[in-house]
Amino acid sequence: MAVVLEEKIEAIYRQVIARNPGEGEFHQAVKEVLETLGPVLVKYPEFAHQKIIQRVCEPERQIIFRVPWQDDKGEVHINRGFRVEFNSAIGPYKGGLRFHPSVYLGIIKFLGFEQLFKNALTGMPIGGGKGGSDFDPKGKSDNEIMRFCQSFMTELYRHLGEYTDVPAGDIGVGGRELGFLFGQYKRITNRYESGVLTGKGIGWGGSLVRKEATGYGAVYFVREMLKVRKNSVEGKNCVVSGSGNVAIYTMEKLQQLGAKVVACSDSNGIIVHEKGIDLDLVKRLKEVERRRIGDYVSYHKDAKYVQGGNIWEVPCQIAMPSATQNEINGKDAATLVKNGCIAVGEGANMPTTPEGVKVFLDAKIAYGPGKAANAGGVATSALEMQQNASRDSWTFEFTERKLDDIMTRIHATTYETAEEFGVSGNYVAGANVLSFIKVAQAMVPLGLI
Repeated sequence: MAVVLEEKIEAIYRQVIARNPGEGEFHQAVKEVLETLGPVLVKYPEFAHQKIIQRVCEPERQIIFRVPWQDDKGEVHINRGFRVEFNSAIGPYKGGLRFHPSVYLGIIKFLGFEQLFKNALTGMPIGGGKGGSDFDPKGKSDNEIMRFCQSFMTELYRHLGEYTDVPAGDIGVGGRELGFLFGQYKRITNRYESGVLTGKGIGWGGSLVRKEATGYGAVYFVREMLKVRKNSVEGKNCVVSGSGNVAIYTMEKLQQLGAKVVACSDSNGIIVHEKGIDLDLVKRLKEVERRRIGDYVSYHKDAKYVQGGNIWEVPCQIAMPSATQNEINGKDAATLVKNGCIAVGEGANMPTTPEGVKVFLDAKIAYGPGKAANAGGVATSALEMQQNASRDSWTFEFTERKLDDIMTRIHATTYETAEEFGVSGNYVAGANVLSFIKVAQAMVPLGLI
């Protein structure tokens, strides 16, 4: 029976590759989920009969569009925009927008696929989607970014709505970009529909804790993983890749829980500061002045900057990959384990390659995959949608308690599911199985959607 199931799942995976050629990240994300689903089909044979796996792997809608815009010198540029609306069985499509030159359809599909299962884990009524563009905001003026965002939204707006599709931010899309996008949506539709975007500014429908949520949530998940092992975050040396929004607030919560962050990075290099990263300085450099992380050493002479360095070679007990996909390979994972790492919490989406995941699982360290560990961001987006719908505004403390409760529940249910299906301590399998069952159980009653 097991061999037959494996053959069926492998055939489905081959079909996905054939239907989506050249989309390596999407293939990787699908394979990582499918290879854990054999026991689910044994328990729920109706899912196989109704071809839930095949339906889940095919987005409900894929939108690709042209984005023309003009720079400050009057030169016209053409970028490509995407929105992949993956699955709306549980609720309206929900997922961020990414502006980065690496963006192409395969990246957006991988992110949307992951988002579907991540959103299901939150227990909130939100489906999965993702979008973005190959536009690079780096080095652009505020006016250039505004013109691009207005052009992008002029096409995308027709596909959005608080009951249809609700984007948020991601890499390259922060408060500035969301403001320009929402302003254009409001201008075109003549509706102040706050719930159509999340991650908004506090003065125009945003939620307190939203910018902190992904980073805070990832740390809460690591805290819970260590707690079941009779351990804690307090006193641990940590490294956090990246220095954007997720990384900054991961560092902040780690420090609040008594850990010491000794290294962070950006795309140019890494900072190692054995005394502990000066988070206020990182915030100023990255959030206010928009400078490179290498400038950190101008203020702290005892810190070390390594251009092009590998942050995973810095010894630590807790590693928090918070930058981008596939940033930890098998060799990096082995180095982390060798240097005494006991826990990994993924703040980024799929930041560890399959080879790296195997190293972590074989070493039996506490490994929190992104679809579970970084679900705090979208969970708080759903809380923002609640506030928008009720025209309410919650305090920071109240919202953070809700985030903490959600992440604690995600950990508990993921851990329990892994135990139920005979893979105790394997959060990858637990998260995949639990989220797939949630999506499938929503799809079956709705018929062939």
